[in-house]
Amino acid sequence: MEEWKLNPKGLRERIRKGDWARSTSGLCPGYVQANLVILPREFALEFLLFCERNPRPCPLLEVTDPGNPILREIAQGADLRTDLPAYRIFKDGQLIQEITDITLFWRDDLVSFLLGCSHTFDAILHRAGFVLPHFTENKTPCVFTTDIACKPAGPFSGPLVVSARAIPATRIPEVVLLTVRYKLAHGEPIHVGYPEGIGIYDFPRSEYGGTDLQLAPGELPVFWACGITPQAVAVASEIPWMITHKPGHMFVSDLTIEQIVN
Repeated sequence: MEEWKLNPKGLRERIRKGDWARSTSGLCPGYVQANLVILPREFALEFLLFCERNPRPCPLLEVTDPGNPILREIAQGADLRTDLPAYRIFKDGQLIQEITDITLFWRDDLVSFLLGCSHTFDAILHRAGFVLPHFTENKTPCVFTTDIACKPAGPFSGPLVVSARAIPATRIPEVVLLTVRYKLAHGEPIHVGYPEGIGIYDFPRSEYGGTDLQLAPGELPVFWACGITPQAVAVASEIPWMITHKPGHMFVSDLTIEQIVN
């Protein structure tokens, strides 16, 4: 594999040049990936409260100062306007555009939130021998909207979104033990089997561009809280303005997995 697919800084440089606009799943194994939410300052405090009330889908890694797109903590010097493969722009709760550079949309009042991502622990599961096609094929994992309501904060309310993986039933306790240590990457699963139990009625059809989940004999669907949740919340709450990552197209940080072990 090319060195830039293993090194976060090298990957971000290629993304900035427009050389990679695909999912970051499977890239830079061993490093922490992050969801992105960008909001006007007037909504930032209430969204911070939303994250604190909903730490499973929204585990905070870093929050920027208003107007500053440059990170200081998880990837010093990285530019959030250019260093993700693709972005989404929401206006009044509607997705209006997907683009690969948000420089022209940047404003002095914007605050960025970096939230943990399950792409991070996929590397741990892959290393343990679990079969994860999305990880090995650089594809967005299977994602669903549930009927579980997030705890509201200010104008932010809406459903929990989950990502799913096909796991052998006999190895589910192992999966729980492997992921529970990574609270900043969503932690342990929130649900196992029976998708209808959390309001998923079109299983295995994935939403948000993910690949449909294929179950082999002896496997069950296992669901984790997902950082796409703020996008579902933006739609449900008709938030006036929000910029996010495109699902699966994450920010790849310089943090190692070991640095976020609880």
